[in-house]
Amino acid sequence: MTTTAASPHGAAGTEGTSTLTEALVRHIISMQYEEIDGETIKRAKVRLIDSLGNIAAGHGAQGNAAVLALAARWGGAPESTVLVDGMRVPAQNAAMANAVMMRSYDFEAIGAEGPDRTQVPAHISGTTVPVALAVGEQQGSSGRDLLTALILADDVASRLAVASGFDVYSGQDNTGTVNGLGGAALAGRLMGLDEIQLRNALGIVENQLAGTVANIFDQTLAFKLPMAFAARNSVVSAELAQLGFTGPMDAIGGRHGFLDMYCNDPKPELILQKLGEEFYGDCVIKPWSSCRASHPSLDACVRLAAEGPLNLEAVEKIRIHVTPRTLAGFVGAPFEIGDCPEVSGAFSIRFTAATALMYGTVRPEHLNANHMRDPKLVALLDKIELVDSLSAHEYLTAEVELFTSGGIRRHSRVDVPRGDIYTAPLSEAEILEKYFANVDFGGVVARSDAERAVELVLGLEHQEDLSTLINLFTPHAS
Repeated sequence: MTTTAASPHGAAGTEGTSTLTEALVRHIISMQYEEIDGETIKRAKVRLIDSLGNIAAGHGAQGNAAVLALAARWGGAPESTVLVDGMRVPAQNAAMANAVMMRSYDFEAIGAEGPDRTQVPAHISGTTVPVALAVGEQQGSSGRDLLTALILADDVASRLAVASGFDVYSGQDNTGTVNGLGGAALAGRLMGLDEIQLRNALGIVENQLAGTVANIFDQTLAFKLPMAFAARNSVVSAELAQLGFTGPMDAIGGRHGFLDMYCNDPKPELILQKLGEEFYGDCVIKPWSSCRASHPSLDACVRLAAEGPLNLEAVEKIRIHVTPRTLAGFVGAPFEIGDCPEVSGAFSIRFTAATALMYGTVRPEHLNANHMRDPKLVALLDKIELVDSLSAHEYLTAEVELFTSGGIRRHSRVDVPRGDIYTAPLSEAEILEKYFANVDFGGVVARSDAERAVELVLGLEHQEDLSTLINLFTPHAS
């Protein structure tokens, strides 16, 4: 599938017979901070703040000590910082370690958007923010440089995600595909690559795109790795290109390129639509630490809990209505603690619904075996029934019926779960509340440092470099 401006599916609006990759490369290199609108910059700052909180929360998550120990064993040039831990390692390893921490509780920003507010499942920020911080520190980038590169990379990755026609149950995990391409674009911009070098970087990273949803179906810690490998591979690819390595000419639209290899029903025309006029990215800031597919039912349970005191011991049955596809997916499976409780909990409608009824929320502190063995939770889990009664198009909808002794029925229906910036946004206060709660849960970064970090991010375009921000999330340095 070689896609050019001259073809009916190509890069409309570009000159000559530019490939999709060439058109994107020119855009990534030439766009300046002053050309980006204020709302887009504000959104990028929110995603950055949210990401820092998630990294702080994920520091002590299951399996992460092994990743940090491995990064320390690898050693190498002290270019970039593993946040919270504080070790300095080569940029690609810092990016990987920070991405692993960020992904740990499935709490990072999601929802790649496209033209006309089209949206597909994606977790772009989990790769791009770690890459931006690691390469930005390596290169001595200014805050303005980082924001520009981050916005452009998020935009490119989001456009690719929407154009790919991604299906979360297709088997692949796009946190390891579109994230790799977006991350390479970001690293290349911060490293100052020219057009040929950046084109090569995208071609090189194409050799490393991968990821399987089997990680989630089988509830393994490897679910963190596609996002983290994408971060590492992004940096390595940009560095190889900078040193003269070459790659495929059209990594996006060419024969055996991204659209050809990873997409069943791609829509290439969406990639360049309003390019440079509108900037896309993750458009959902998660209010709860779990898979977005569980959020409609979770939201409905939160609303029931908020309506008034619930006598959970009097509950006889909980019926949750979802679509057939949701029930057949990983979130609809029966709940078992398994070897990886954090994964088992984050990707279970039954567990998150029961937890929400008990606490009115689901946070990282609930994704552990102790809570999962709580007799009150176990009793609720036994009363939950999932029913595939909703139509296919209602995939962001859920209905919850709560039946208590005495024949009382309480009901809640959610058509749009919270967190989407367009349909049900969190307030600024709620976003900051989540951030500080995550920092507190992590237990390493001081509250005063976390507060100062927010101030720095909100004025990041005025920072000459990232050292002060990095130090605030490196406790021994602050």
